[in-house]
Amino acid sequence: MRVYKSAFLSIGSNLGNREFLLQKAIFEIVKKTGEIKQVSAIYETTSWGFKAEDFLNACVEIQTLLTPENLLSAILEIEKKFGRLRNDSEGYQSRTLDIDIIYYEKDIIETSILTVPHPKMQDRKFILKPLADITPQFYHPILNKDTRNILQECKDKSVITRSTKKLFINRHSFFASLEYVAIEGNIGAGKTTLATKIADDFNAKLILERFAENPFLPSFYEDQARYAFPLEMSFLADRYQQFTEDTNQLDLFKSFMVSDYDIYKSLIFSKVTLQQNEFELYRKVFNFMYKEVKKPRIYVYLYQTTERLLQQIKQRGRDYEQNIDLSYLERINRGYFDFLKTYPKENQLVINVSELDFVSQKSDYKNILTQIEDFALASLS
Repeated sequence: MRVYKSAFLSIGSNLGNREFLLQKAIFEIVKKTGEIKQVSAIYETTSWGFKAEDFLNACVEIQTLLTPENLLSAILEIEKKFGRLRNDSEGYQSRTLDIDIIYYEKDIIETSILTVPHPKMQDRKFILKPLADITPQFYHPILNKDTRNILQECKDKSVITRSTKKLFINRHSFFASLEYVAIEGNIGAGKTTLATKIADDFNAKLILERFAENPFLPSFYEDQARYAFPLEMSFLADRYQQFTEDTNQLDLFKSFMVSDYDIYKSLIFSKVTLQQNEFELYRKVFNFMYKEVKKPRIYVYLYQTTERLLQQIKQRGRDYEQNIDLSYLERINRGYFDFLKTYPKENQLVINVSELDFVSQKSDYKNILTQIEDFALASLS
C-alpha cells in the first residue's frame, strides 16, 4: 500500500522574472514530487547574508510518495532545470530558484546530504513568515515550538513585505484564473480541436462556433460576390446571439471558458469578402454589438501557412470547403494580423503551428500549452 507523506518546502528567487519563476517551480514540483495541498502568500525580503536583488519567497505543503532523499533529488533536478547548479562552496549568492525541504512529516534527518528540519529555519523570517501562513501550529520536532512561536522569537530583523500577487497550486487552478480564453485562426488552423482538448483537460466550458448550421455557407463558396453580404450578416447575428448567451451563462461545474472563435472574426472575414459600401454598413452594426460582448483574457491566434491550411481543409473533407483558393486564405491571414496590430499586446499570443501536429503528437500539444501558460504568467506577473 502506498503511503503519502507530508512535506513543507521553501521556494525563493531573486533573479529574472521572480513571480514567473516561483509559479513555474510550483508546476514542476507537482509534476515531479506530488500534489500541492497549500501554498502561502508571496513575500519580498532583502537578500539574506549578502547584498543583491531582493528575494521573493513562499512555502508550499506537498503530499508525496518520495522518500526524503528522493525528494531532495527531485528538487535538485528542478533547480537545475531553472539554471541553478548547487556546489559545496556556493555560499550566499543570487539564484533563479532556491528550494529547501523545511519539514518532512515530523522526521529528524541528518545525513551527509540532507538535514531536516532545516537547520537554520528558526533564524530566517523569509522562511517562517510564509510557513506560518500554511502551518501555524506545526510543532518543530526538536525545538518543540509551533511555527507562530518560532516566528515571534526570531531575531531576524529583515523587512518582509507581503505581495498582492498569488501563486496557484497547480496548472488547473491557474488556467481557471484566466476566466476566458479564445482560440482563433484561419480556416483549417485547428482551433476547434485545440479548444476541445483544453476544455477536456482543464474542465472548461467549451464554446464552439456553429458554422456548419449556416445555410448561406455552401452557396458562398460557389458564388462569393452574390452571397457574401447575407452570409456575413447571418454569421454576425448567429455569433452575437450564441456568444452572449454562452459567455453570460455560468456553469458552476466548469472552471473557466474556452472558445474556438472570438466574435471579432466577423469583422475580419467581412472586410475580406464584402464590397466597400457593404462593409461600411456592416461595420456600423458590428461596432454596436461588439461593445456588449465579453472579451477574452487571452487571445490565442494559431498561425498556419496557407499551403498547410489547404492541405488540412482537404483532409477534413467538407464538400463546400474544397473550392477555397490560396488567395482567399492569404487575405484572411492578413486580416487577422491587421486586427492583432490594434489588439492589446498583453492579451494576444500568436503561435506558429505550421510544423506542429498537436492532434497526434502529445509533445506538440504540451508545447502549445506551455506557450499559453508562459505567456499568461508573464503578462499577469
